[in-house]
Order: sequence, then structure tokens, then C-alpha cells
Amino acid sequence: MARQRQFSDSQAALFTLDEAVPPQGAAQPSYIRDHRARLRERFLNGGPDAMPDYELLELVLFRAIPRRDVKPLARALLEAFGDFNAVLSAPRHRLAEISGVGDAVIGEIKIVEAAAHRLARSRVLQRPVVSSWDALLSYCQTTMAHRDIEQFRVLFLDRKNVLIADEEQARGTVDHVPVYPREVVKRALELNATALILVHNHPSGDPTPSSADIDMTEEVRRAADALGITLHDHLVIGKSRELSFRSEGLL
Repeated sequence: MARQRQFSDSQAALFTLDEAVPPQGAAQPSYIRDHRARLRERFLNGGPDAMPDYELLELVLFRAIPRRDVKPLARALLEAFGDFNAVLSAPRHRLAEISGVGDAVIGEIKIVEAAAHRLARSRVLQRPVVSSWDALLSYCQTTMAHRDIEQFRVLFLDRKNVLIADEEQARGTVDHVPVYPREVVKRALELNATALILVHNHPSGDPTPSSADIDMTEEVRRAADALGITLHDHLVIGKSRELSFRSEGLL
């Protein structure tokens, strides 16, 4: 019978055990211990590029499931979601649908996802956008490419085009997100921002903008222009690539 540790705080329940736990004091099987040691050594010596997605995912699962072979679960997760990044970004309720995934596994996966987001964010916040454009695109891909609903974010810039704030303005459905231009401009004034970059994702994976995307962008541009605020670009994030309104001549 699966055992779960009880915690007073509801969030701590993320770290309950997801596996059948042997009697207290039972040793980890030697073949599992040796396999894990080899994977860790290969990771430390060769880095993540030396490992396929399923082995990297195994490393994430080791802490959540300490005494069981996690390779089948790693492969099941990749089969369900496609690749390592998609597993990390998968919603909790969808992860929970995979046999063998419980709160501890979800907790470990979401810790790694949060760490990836913070690292990517640190590479762009308080830095000039022009000199960190690739890092900015990488950040947008990391945080938005695999979401299952549309999200609309605004990047606020100062006079030197340094990114001073990155804020989610709205969430929508699988193919629509409500955007209110006056609210976007109002927030820019509150932050003393002089320029904006709009960003939203397409859960379908195709970053081609819709007519509604184009109309909304024009409305934001007009509202911003009226107050001397520049709209630099609107990025649409797909599963594997992004589209720039500026590059496509749409802005």
C-alpha cells in the first residue's frame, strides 16, 4: 500500500511519497543504486548535452522515487508530452493523469520548472533588450511555449531600453486572451516605462498571428503613442519558434 507522509501545511503535501515504500531500513536494490550513480557521474562529467531526455528526466525523478526504477516512468512522461521541456511545463492535473505520478513527482518537476524560469528571467531583467535579445526570446520560450492556455505578458522598458518589469496581464482560453489597451498603458505610466514589448503564446504551436492579434496590437500602439510610449514589438510564441510583428512588417 502506498504510504503518504502527513504535513500540517497543504503545500508540503507536494512532497509525499509516490511509491510503495519497503519496510523501514530496507536497502535500495544494488542495481538501482549503481544505475543512479552512473547517471549522476555521467551528468557531472559530460553535462546535460551528454544525456538523452529520458535520462535527464530520470535524474529529476530520483529524489521523488528513491527505491524504484524510474526509467519506465520517465519514458511514459516523454511519450505523453513529447520532450523534456514539455514535461516540465505540463499542467499539474495532466501530470497526475500519468500512472505512477503523484504529489512528490509533480513537486520535483515543478521545482525544476521554477528554477528554469528564474534563471532565464535573471538573464534579461534589468538588462538592455537590444544586447540580450536572444536571451529574451529564450526566456519567452521557456516560460510560455508549452502552456495549454493563452497568456498575455507585457515587458516594460525604460529610456535606455532596459527591461524594468515583466508582468502577466491576462490569461484566456486555448485560442483567445482578453487584452485591454488602456490597462496596459496605465501600468506603463505607473512604472515610468517609455517602451513596451507585448508577448503572448499560441497553445496550438503555430505562432502565426490572427486578425484579432493584429487588431489588438494596433489598438495598444495607438494608446501608447498618445502618451509618448513606444511599442517596440509584439512576439507570438509557438511550440518551437516565435514570430516578431516588427520583423514581419506588421508593426
